Amino acid sequence: MTDPKPAGEAPRPESDLHQGPPPPPKPPRRNWLARILLLLLLVSVLFNLGFYAMYQEFFASSDGPSEQFESGDQFAEQKIAIVTISGTIMPPFTERILRAIEQADKDDQVQAVLLEVDSPGGLVADSHQIYHRLVELREKKPIAVSMKRMAASGGYYVSMGAGTDGVIFAEPTTWTGSLGVIIPRFDLSGLADKVGIVSDPLKTGEFKDALNPFRNMTKRERDVWDHILDESYQRFINIIADNRKDLDYEQVKKLATGQIYTATDAKANGLIDEIGYQEDAIAHLQKKTGLEKVRVIRYTHPASLADILLSTAEAGQVENRKQALLESTVPRAMYYTSWLGDVPGLQ
Repeated sequence: MTDPKPAGEAPRPESDLHQGPPPPPKPPRRNWLARILLLLLLVSVLFNLGFYAMYQEFFASSDGPSEQFESGDQFAEQKIAIVTISGTIMPPFTERILRAIEQADKDDQVQAVLLEVDSPGGLVADSHQIYHRLVELREKKPIAVSMKRMAASGGYYVSMGAGTDGVIFAEPTTWTGSLGVIIPRFDLSGLADKVGIVSDPLKTGEFKDALNPFRNMTKRERDVWDHILDESYQRFINIIADNRKDLDYEQVKKLATGQIYTATDAKANGLIDEIGYQEDAIAHLQKKTGLEKVRVIRYTHPASLADILLSTAEAGQVENRKQALLESTVPRAMYYTSWLGDVPGLQ
């Protein structure tokens, strides 16, 4: 038997008996609108801050490197600055190195400079630009060199910026030397003959396509490029002879075969002064300047806010492939420790 319904209660419609509990009330529409507006406001603030920082950075009066404490007395006023030359000497790194040298020159608190070299070399013009600025700097402040894994070819060239009074330190495992010049070139003429490629550029002069890889060079073309190479080669030899007090032109020429020298052989041949580490070079500079307390700082080039926001630090490495292919065919004289030059798409 079913329980009787309480007296006075109206019977529920049949449709209500099959439905669940009533749905919760919908939040007011204005709450969602407020959240969307707040989110848009935050995004707008972030973008405006980013663009303002980019504006400030773009129009800043100085774009010099940052200082990073390396060693010594952190509170000392006088400084020894480390200028790092790492990797292949080429743009955009050349400009960063030049700015670091300029900052060391202008900073009255910098009493000496340590040139830290870990490079297989690079472009002839860029190597000489750095050397030239170091020559100007050494007239005001002493320079020492600390060679790391490799300081060869252009890496050795820039080390000459320390001058006859500068001491060159190389670690026991350093490779140096490779004194000479190279213009990378591929000879694909044999392959072109096999696959039926004929190179027939339209040109206005006999030597306009002298480095065309799809045909053999003529004797006249090779003579032209030999002259260009020899000029850079002679400059390299003279730079070393002028800056190594125990080496003359003929002695340097005997060493300038493109050969790599170990630190021991380099010292025996007068290419370096001491086998030692960075701390030895710093101690030498501190003694030379007579500083009891010194703060050793390193110039760094951190990624800017613009680089981070626009991802240019990574995107800059991804060049247009057509442009990379065209640029790879441009002849570049290099003080470089490699037979391989620019590979299309890998610059």
